[in-house]
Amino acid sequence: MVVLNKIYTRSGDKGTTALGNGDRVAKHDARVNAYGTSDELNATVGMARLHAEGVMDERLALIQNDLFDLGADLCRPDMAKDAESEYPPLRMVEEQVTRLEAEIDEMNADLAPLRSFVLPGGSALAAHLHLCRTVARRAERLATALAEIEEINTHAVKYLNRLSDWFFVASRVANSNGADDVLWVPGANR
Repeated sequence: MVVLNKIYTRSGDKGTTALGNGDRVAKHDARVNAYGTSDELNATVGMARLHAEGVMDERLALIQNDLFDLGADLCRPDMAKDAESEYPPLRMVEEQVTRLEAEIDEMNADLAPLRSFVLPGGSALAAHLHLCRTVARRAERLATALAEIEEINTHAVKYLNRLSDWFFVASRVANSNGADDVLWVPGANR
């Protein structure tokens, strides 16, 4: 369990930060960008939850917890050394991905097929979920960029990919099951 008694340490004053294994890297390192963006995504989910109730809020709470798991996974390099570690690092697992898939399928079952792209908006919850979707896509891009230069857990990338889809479908649910979606009209303002 994490214990934080002192919030500032001054250890990052020279532009470096510690990874989960203790290695120090630049604060703009690809790995730090990836897990930092998952933290930013978690904050946007928190904003969305201000407008959510019931099952939607419960699911968003699960996602917030998953995003901490994701950050813990991404901040820990050297996957090959996981088995040797005295304290095995927390890694994303397939079950987290399949839970999102099941929820997407459940939410999508009652939605009419789209005939146009959806503009971010509609209800306050839908607008916040669209913001979550775009931050999730950025986190995914950063994670895949990291995967090109270092080994990362493939479930982390899968999770981010499904999560952006989850946010899209959830935004449609938040817009009265798609009835209040704001649809793109190509060339409408020419």
